[in-house]
Amino acid sequence: MGHLWVPDIPVWEKILRSAVIYLFLLVAFRFTGKRQVGQLTPFDLVVLLIISNVVQNAVIGNDNSLGGGMLGAVVILALNYGLVAFTSRSKSLRRVMAGEPTLLVHNGKVFQERMAREHIAMEDLQAALRRSGIVDIEKVRYAILEENGQISVIQKSASGAGPSPDGGPKVN
Repeated sequence: MGHLWVPDIPVWEKILRSAVIYLFLLVAFRFTGKRQVGQLTPFDLVVLLIISNVVQNAVIGNDNSLGGGMLGAVVILALNYGLVAFTSRSKSLRRVMAGEPTLLVHNGKVFQERMAREHIAMEDLQAALRRSGIVDIEKVRYAILEENGQISVIQKSASGAGPSPDGGPKVN
């Protein structure tokens, strides 16, 4: 019965394995772009499921004990809690970890190079416009790809597209 609860590998190795995989996946998903985070397609979901299966053995090693599994989960949750706490206090760390918004449309002009860099298809942008009640891109003041992968759309005012009081959004 003791084998059920006691990890088959040293505790320090279990902690190290969990931490390394957590940090690796965090960095990997950060650099795959904002779209993957906020808008999972069936293809993205399949990749996510396969990755979870592939890294499972790297986290557990040759350990299938309940204690080892719970220890790995605690390490990952603690790392996540700590990282969230640090990023909420540090603007520069938050920018590194979450990225910055990307301006996709300004006053009806679509920035194609930014759309390509962020892997946003025109159809995705048009769907976001429709969700905001806009059918004509010329009526868009700003369309911004947020850090969470969602596209925020701000319509031009009836009086035109003059500058906003705060000078507009600060985005890439």
